[in-house]
Amino acid sequence: MAGSSPVIPVLYEDNHVIVVVKPPNVPTQEDDSRDPDLLTLIKADLKHRHGKPGNVYLGLVHRLDRPVGGVMVFAKTSKAASRLSDAVRTRTIRKVYSAVLHGRPKQPQGTLRHHLLKNERTNMVSAVPASKAGAKEAVLDYRVLGSQDGLSLVQVELHTGRPHQIRVQFATTGCPLVGDQRYGGTLAQPGQQIALWSSILEFSHPVTKEALKFTSRPPKSFPWLLWEEASYGL
Repeated sequence: MAGSSPVIPVLYEDNHVIVVVKPPNVPTQEDDSRDPDLLTLIKADLKHRHGKPGNVYLGLVHRLDRPVGGVMVFAKTSKAASRLSDAVRTRTIRKVYSAVLHGRPKQPQGTLRHHLLKNERTNMVSAVPASKAGAKEAVLDYRVLGSQDGLSLVQVELHTGRPHQIRVQFATTGCPLVGDQRYGGTLAQPGQQIALWSSILEFSHPVTKEALKFTSRPPKSFPWLLWEEASYGL
C-alpha cells in the first residue's frame, strides 16, 4: 500500500471488499492514542489510488487487538458491510489464529469454554462464573502444532468473538500467550511483542457468494522462528 506509513499489504480487493494484513501495534480504528489507525490508513490509500473525491466509505466488520497482526477484511460498500456484519454475528466467517503459549495445554487438542466479563473502566477481561451478571460465553477450539523450549505453537479457531478472548482463555488455563503484557503476568518480558496472529480468514463474498480464503504467516522473529513455516498448518 503506497503512500502510507506503516505499509499495509493488500491481499485482495474488488469493488465490494478489501482484505489486508494488519501490522502489529497499529490500532484497528482510532483510539485515545491518536496513533495512525488501520481504518484511516486504508481510507487514505483508497482515496489516493482511486482518485476519489470527498470521503471514502470503509466499513469495519471485525477487529483485532492493537498488538495483534494478521489478515482482516473491510467492506467498501454499505451493502457489503451489512452482509459481512451478519456473517460475523451468525459465525459464518471462519477465523483461525496462530499463537505461542507458555507451557503446553494438557490435551493436544480440545475446546475451551469460559464465561468472560469485561471491566470497561480498566479494559481488562476476566473469566467468571456463568451466573455473573454481564458474563458472556466464550468458545474456541485449539490444536497444538508443536512444543519447544517450554513453549507451544497452537492453532486456534474462534467460535465467539469476545474482547481479548484467546488471551484470557489461555491465561486462565495456565498457558498465557508469549509476550502478552496484559494477561501474561511475570512471564511477559517488558516490550516483548505478543505471539498472536490472525492467520486464516474464510468467508463467502458478500455479493458474489464466492467462497474466499486468505492466509497470512506470522513474522520471522522470536518466538515464531522456533518452528518451520510448514508447521503452521496454513
